Amino acid sequence: LVREMGELDAAFIEGRPSPLAALPVQYADYARWQRESLTGEVLAAQLAYWRERLGFDPPVLDLPTDRPRPLAESYLGARRSLDLPAGIGDALSALGREHGSTLFMVVLAAFQSLLRWWTGQDDLTVGSPVAGRTRAEVEGLAGLFINTLALRADLSGDPSFAVLLAQVRETALGAYAHQDVPFEKLVEELSPERSLSHSPIFQVMLTYLNVPREEFAAEGLKMTPMGVASGTSKFDLTLSVRIDGERTILDLEHSTELFDPATIGRMSGHLVRLLESALAEPGRRVAELPLLGLGEERQLLEWNSTAAAYPVEPCLHELIEAQVERAPERVAVTSDGRTLTYRELGSAADRLALRLREAGVGAESVVGVLAERSLEMVVGLLAVLKAGGAYLPLDPEYPAERLAFMIADSRMPVLLAQERLLARLPEHGGRVLPLEDAAEPGEEVARPDAETGAGAGSLAYVIYTSGSTGRPKGTMNSHRGIVNRLLWMQERYGLGADDRVLQKTPYSFDVSAWELFWPLLTGARLVMARPGGHQEPDYLARTIPEEGITTMHFVPSLLRIFLETPGIERCAASLRLVVCSGEALPLELERRFFERLPGVELHNLYGPTEAAVDVTFWACQPDDPRGLVPIGRPVANTRIHVVDRELRPLPVGVPGELLIGGIQVGRGYLARPDLTAERFIPDPLSGEAGARLYRTGDLARLLADGAADFLGRIDHQVKLRGLRIELGEIEAALSRHPEVAQAVVVVREDTPGNALLTAYYVPTGEAAPGAADLRAALRAELPEYMVPAWFVPLSGLPLTSSGKVDRKALPAPEGGRAGGREFVPPQGPVQERLAAIWAEVLRVERVGAHDNFFELGGHSLLATQVLSRVREAFDVELPLRVIFDISTVAGIAEAVMQKELERADDELLARLLSELESEPAQGEI
Repeated sequence: LVREMGELDAAFIEGRPSPLAALPVQYADYARWQRESLTGEVLAAQLAYWRERLGFDPPVLDLPTDRPRPLAESYLGARRSLDLPAGIGDALSALGREHGSTLFMVVLAAFQSLLRWWTGQDDLTVGSPVAGRTRAEVEGLAGLFINTLALRADLSGDPSFAVLLAQVRETALGAYAHQDVPFEKLVEELSPERSLSHSPIFQVMLTYLNVPREEFAAEGLKMTPMGVASGTSKFDLTLSVRIDGERTILDLEHSTELFDPATIGRMSGHLVRLLESALAEPGRRVAELPLLGLGEERQLLEWNSTAAAYPVEPCLHELIEAQVERAPERVAVTSDGRTLTYRELGSAADRLALRLREAGVGAESVVGVLAERSLEMVVGLLAVLKAGGAYLPLDPEYPAERLAFMIADSRMPVLLAQERLLARLPEHGGRVLPLEDAAEPGEEVARPDAETGAGAGSLAYVIYTSGSTGRPKGTMNSHRGIVNRLLWMQERYGLGADDRVLQKTPYSFDVSAWELFWPLLTGARLVMARPGGHQEPDYLARTIPEEGITTMHFVPSLLRIFLETPGIERCAASLRLVVCSGEALPLELERRFFERLPGVELHNLYGPTEAAVDVTFWACQPDDPRGLVPIGRPVANTRIHVVDRELRPLPVGVPGELLIGGIQVGRGYLARPDLTAERFIPDPLSGEAGARLYRTGDLARLLADGAADFLGRIDHQVKLRGLRIELGEIEAALSRHPEVAQAVVVVREDTPGNALLTAYYVPTGEAAPGAADLRAALRAELPEYMVPAWFVPLSGLPLTSSGKVDRKALPAPEGGRAGGREFVPPQGPVQERLAAIWAEVLRVERVGAHDNFFELGGHSLLATQVLSRVREAFDVELPLRVIFDISTVAGIAEAVMQKELERADDELLARLLSELESEPAQGEI
């Protein structure tokens, strides 16, 4: 077009006729040829090639973005350009020729390597336009001939750059040979799952422009090409390579809804480093091509400079004893109207510790504690530490089979227990010491500290977590680790004598460690929530202002429900600090918090049970412009590293596994040296002999300010309502059912904010076992929080091309009445009111008399909402257990009516007794 304009302009000035030759074909001829040629066997062969290369639903490229992907693309974009250093373009062309490839192929291989680094995906597809002028007749014809090709790469097995380049060459040549199918026709034929949030088949593109620039030669007239900023981006990311004389220019066009300019700048730098590394060592594996520059390495070291001179050598109980000496008469703990001063708490724990010492407890002894939340529980835990031992929480809500495993696996010599709970335990050989009178006044005894042999490195507690092999594992943490954690927390947040901390987290969850001991070593007051109260938002909303609670913890899923509880505005009068941890904190929940509780601080913390509680922290801000809530920076004397599969540090923005180093790393797994060696690895970065890093299995990335952003898991472990769950443990338990041949469990969030465990299973026979049968079998050996809400029978599990279960292809559960159960309308006013409550809480259209609460998508947190509304509607108090035991509207209605009858009987009896007291009885009643 430019050349012909120049020729025509010169001819016009000179008065000559048009010098242009007649066109052999018009664009309409090309369009007709294309339609007629792409039919029958020709079209079938071309489509067959693309089906084989792409499959029917190529994986979406999951680039880590600075903001959440919007529901629909706006195509707003920007462009960043940079010149490759002098000589690199020619060197890359030479590298291509050496391997029988072109410069385009070399850049494509490097671009695919970059995308692998940034996404962690081995299977990725890049779009690329082709000129489409495959016939000589159309070379001089103005018109749109461009088509788009989808170039799919397989980087599994970590090939060398040279091997990848050979694969790219084969892919490109094959695509060129089958380039005639219009991309729109290809999308129509493959029919991939469509979304308004991203383009189909591929989400990134590479364009290559090496057409020599045509000069506009005319008298007194000069034409100069100018770049135009369109402000748009057709895809998430488009890399354009332009050859302009001696210059090789890279343009990165990007969606401004997804990426910040700084992120694109880092990505550009990483691409240049990959190209330079590939030039230097084309035989090196792609995963070994370095991304980090010297400046980035120094920055990572600075962010991990967290050394703090804390006094971490005293044991945890020794710090609490020091607080007892400072303020013996100050109230230390309150529970259900009862109190203990610091002196009374210390004295009671000393008496029980002496009994534990007499029973043989000392350093490294594991002592089980079976108790509901109470003063006795606090005394028991502190007594175990004073005796030199480590406490192991035995949650009374756990099924007997799980408790039996924990007792046998830990080989505990002594068990502290509330006697009314002993019936839940199986037979065991350990000695049982009762906790009933542990908090009652008694004589002063000498502290047993000097005899225990326990030190800062000794075991403080063991908490069992879910295991991927179906076997729970006991995580071990030392005094030094938890003391560092609490001293950092005190330095950062500063509890004082007027503060009151609500202890509501089950003590089988490691957050309870700071709830219990932080206030006790600082002179604040520990307020024990009633048993089960941690699941009741109404109770919490009443308790916070009544008790003057200043500091407390929430898992995000419970915080979501709590923030919708009427009357929580009253909590802001005393509450100053809320700590969130246990699962990812969504941005919209952070914003809702500041709307409902203005003036209250919200902090997002992160840490696995294998470390002494939390290892990173982040102060949330009401008006934070970023589109996410990070897990933050490392706490004092700890370090975090984001690494690749070979455990090499990754730069800012690139996702990888999160590793934890420093003083709070736990001691490993109880009696599991093989698993300990696998997950707790030598730390070459610390310079300390014997130092270890814990491999969390969590996927994260570092942000530009050094904060970490949690992205999910790299395995099948999940966090649900703050509790860690290995899906493999549920799958193993389900597969042990005699009528289940195969099973897989996933977490689905078909309703925003309501994530549910969903089990898919293949029955052994023609008739599938029902959900109620499977749920009952799992409840016999798993905690309630690990029992799936949905059970979906399948004739077979969907598989990927490699033979693995395709979890993304598992269907959504259908309906609310599993197994085709017929809808039976609620009968009578009680059932009708209960059905309306269930429908409102579960967000379903209708609920029948015999519908199962869990099959409708219910879980323990929603059950507490149901019971709260039942209390308001009928003025009856039902225990949480009733939902799990009965689970249907009709069954709950019977329980409500039974409670109403009992209340009527109590009122009648009270009236009769009152009459008897006022008028002496004559004869017998």
